[in-house]
Amino acid sequence: MTPKRFNNPFHGVIDMITEMNRISDTMSSIETGQAGDRERGFADAWSPPTDILARGRDLVIRCEVPGVYEEDVVVSFDHGLLTISGERRRDEDDVVYYSSERFMGTFRREINLPEGVAEEDIEAGYGEGLLEVVVHGAANQRMPKRIAIARRKRR
Repeated sequence: MTPKRFNNPFHGVIDMITEMNRISDTMSSIETGQAGDRERGFADAWSPPTDILARGRDLVIRCEVPGVYEEDVVVSFDHGLLTISGERRRDEDDVVYYSSERFMGTFRREINLPEGVAEEDIEAGYGEGLLEVVVHGAANQRMPKRIAIARRKRR
């Protein structure tokens, strides 16, 4: 028996434009020898790898942020939008980098949560560079309803 497959409601959560900008920045940094020197704002922040999954009835968001101190990570929730933001800081000022491939500076991820989620449904934990946010009861394991498409006559 083949397991049922359903569409991922979070398909597209990875912003391809942000990813292309990241790749472009990396290439130009390497060419100019200024890898990672430019400060980033929220508009061009690096985007940590993130998994969104269902564990039973709970929605789980795991965000990889190695090298980021717990006090530099912020999880907020407002009007159905979960925001994970923070900053990865550079070492002391007197350090000279010969190569720098890790993104430094601010980061931000925004995830729309299902309707009906309340702040008290959300808990977050952090350890060993992994942020895990659990949204209790928010996993939707129903198959989306398929809408029939009517064939239009050509004019």
